[in-house]
Amino acid sequence: MSEFELIREYFFWQDIPGSVQVGVGDDGAVLRVPVNRELVVSVDTFNAGVHFPLETPPHAIGYKALAVNLSDLAAMGAEPAWFTLAISMPEADRQWVSCFTRGLRELAQQHGIFLIGGDTTRGPLSVSIQVMGWVEPGQALLRSGARHGDLICVSGTLGDAAAGLAIVQQRLQLSGGAAEHCVQRLNCPSPRLQLGASLRGRASACMDISDGLLADLGHILKASGVGAYLRHGALPLSPALQQLELAQRLDFALRGGDDYELLFTLPTDCLREVMESADNLGIRVTVIGVIDANQPGLSLDYTFHDERSGYEHFSQ
Repeated sequence: MSEFELIREYFFWQDIPGSVQVGVGDDGAVLRVPVNRELVVSVDTFNAGVHFPLETPPHAIGYKALAVNLSDLAAMGAEPAWFTLAISMPEADRQWVSCFTRGLRELAQQHGIFLIGGDTTRGPLSVSIQVMGWVEPGQALLRSGARHGDLICVSGTLGDAAAGLAIVQQRLQLSGGAAEHCVQRLNCPSPRLQLGASLRGRASACMDISDGLLADLGHILKASGVGAYLRHGALPLSPALQQLELAQRLDFALRGGDDYELLFTLPTDCLREVMESADNLGIRVTVIGVIDANQPGLSLDYTFHDERSGYEHFSQ
C-alpha cells in the first residue's frame, strides 16, 4: 500500500464527532473546545524493543499505545476528546496494520476519544500518540498538592505488568492462569478515567504509575516538597503475584512499572467518599502510606539490596 492508501483505509474514521471541524486528510485538524473548559494535552512515544517486546501482537501494541496516553488524562482528571497518531514501520503490511488499528479503535471507542490526524512513515517500529482532553478551570489534578497527613492511595493491584514482562522474556514462570493474567495486564492496561474524574476536588495530588511506584511517588514528593512513609505490607497484590517470594513480588510491585494505575494523595476526610466512588466503579483503592512533611524523602519499611527505584529511559 502507498502511504495515502494506508491512511484512507485504516486511519480515516467516519464517525466524526461535532467537536471536530476538520479531521484526518488536511494539513491540520480544526477543533471546537467547549466553553469554560481548559485543554489538557499529553504525548508519549512507544518504541519496539524499549516500551514493548518485539513479539508483542499488533492488536496489543495499538491498544496499549493509546491506553498509556489515556492514563495520563486520567491522572489529570481530564475527559478525553481527541488524539493524533504518528507511526513509523518497516513496511505497510496490511494484516499488521489491520490488527494494530483494531486494537487502537477498540479502546478509543470505549472512552469516546477520536483520531483527528497524524503521520505515517517508513522506519523502525515506533508509535507516538498525543491525547487531548479537557477539565473545568482549575480542576486539573497535579503532582504538587500533597500535604502533611494526607493518605497515599493506589488503584488496582501493583506489579502484575512487570511480572508479565518477565514471563514474556522467559525470566519468570507462573501457573497458566496467573501467567495469562500478568501478560494481559502488561499488554492491555486499564486507564482509570472514571476514577480520575471522581478525584477532582478530592485528591490533593495525582499521577499514574508508569515507571514504578517508588519512582513515581518520588515525583509527587519532590513536586509537593514533602516526605512520606510507605508500608510494604499494605501494597495491593493480585493472587498471581502472591505466588512469588516476598523479595520478588515487592520488586515487581514497587519498582517494576507499567501498571498504569493511579497513585494519589487524599485528605483523610475525603477517603470515605473516594472509596464509595471507587466501589461503584468496581475499582479497588488501597491506602498504602501517609505524607509526612517533617521528614525528607521516602521512608519504606523494607530494604532492597540496591538503590534502583524504578525504570529510567536513559540509564537502562
